[in-house]
Amino acid sequence: MTSQPSPPASTRADRNDGLGFGFYARLAGLVVAAGAVAAVVMLIAFRAIYAWGLLGGFIFFALLLLGVGWVLDRRSPGKEPHRE
Repeated sequence: MTSQPSPPASTRADRNDGLGFGFYARLAGLVVAAGAVAAVVMLIAFRAIYAWGLLGGFIFFALLLLGVGWVLDRRSPGKEPHRE
């Protein structure tokens, strides 16, 4: 009697389920949220330029860069330059 070896039991690492619905749902939510934030920022920028002209645009851009710098600085408080 010839018996053939049975195939190994499938493990979770062997299955390729793909990324799944949860990944794509979070990705879609992130894209929608980023679009909403970009729309609000552009609305504020265009109103500043409309009301104040080019000076308003430069002021808005400077405030935006200051805000980004502040956030990045707050996220890494221990990375100060070494002073002797």
